Amino acid sequence: MHPVTAPYDQGLLDVGDGNLIHWEVSGNPAGRPALVVHGGPGSGSSPRNRRFFDPAAYRVVLFDQRGCGRSTPHASDPAADMSVNTTAHLVADMERLREHLGIDRWLLYGGSWGSTLILAYAEAYPERVTEIVIAAVTTTRRSETAWLYEGVGRFFPEAHERFRAGAGHAEDTVGAYAALMNHPDRAVREKAAADWCAWEDAVLSPEGMGTPYTDRVDDTRLGFVRICSHYFAHGAWLAEGALIRDAHRLAGIPGVLIHGRLDMGGPLGTAWELARAWPDARLHVVESAGHLGGEETGKLILTALDGFARGVPCPGGALSPREGESTGRAPGASGMIGS
Repeated sequence: MHPVTAPYDQGLLDVGDGNLIHWEVSGNPAGRPALVVHGGPGSGSSPRNRRFFDPAAYRVVLFDQRGCGRSTPHASDPAADMSVNTTAHLVADMERLREHLGIDRWLLYGGSWGSTLILAYAEAYPERVTEIVIAAVTTTRRSETAWLYEGVGRFFPEAHERFRAGAGHAEDTVGAYAALMNHPDRAVREKAAADWCAWEDAVLSPEGMGTPYTDRVDDTRLGFVRICSHYFAHGAWLAEGALIRDAHRLAGIPGVLIHGRLDMGGPLGTAWELARAWPDARLHVVESAGHLGGEETGKLILTALDGFARGVPCPGGALSPREGESTGRAPGASGMIGS
């Protein structure tokens, strides 16, 4: 990882609808612009992501998406209007932030939900994107959400039973949690958030990698689960399969995709489909990594970003799915990408 750096500029950007999004910039003011798109949705940005970027080569922008992190209003507040927190709103916020910072084009890096938002933005504004690096590829299709919150339960039946019980065994589990997260009683919301995060840990955080979802506390956890359930209950307001269908719009944008073969929450098939539909993308399959990545995942992210900083068109030696390349070493905590 590159050295720890502190932001040299930061602020709150008014994006309308009563929302202010927090942003910060670090690295070299004259460097290659790069935007970190965090996961979740609703996780908020992590300063640790700066360390994937050479501070001498990059001008690194972090921001908190609507309703989370240091953006306001926070989704943990029941008065926060979630009707103006959708994928289209977030894409518009990213473009407004680019204009606010005077950036012509930028590299996009992120993982998990962040990859969905990256793809939505890049397909809307391909002329504004130089390169893309994604770990733990998702496109938030309804089929992917159904797998994460229902289908994969066959591998974790005891945890899944507890998860469904938390939603009162409703037919639409995710929709039921979204309703609970809007309940006027904070105790009800806290119980639902705890049940949701316990399920996320069971599926996405294998033994030895801790409980990063359950470890979220107080308003951070409430906001995270309210936003997650809100987005997933609505299919992220995307037509089913749209991001892969429209991947041809990414032609000419070099991309590096990194995905763990053991990702139980987001199976490899989505990354494979995307790489086949995006001619300039190269896919790394990390044999022993799950959704949160690991040491090898972290190395591949660094290799990709360092390579793009040097002008390497497709760094890291990855092959297209047509060539079937995979790499793998045991995962370690230093490469965790978050969600």
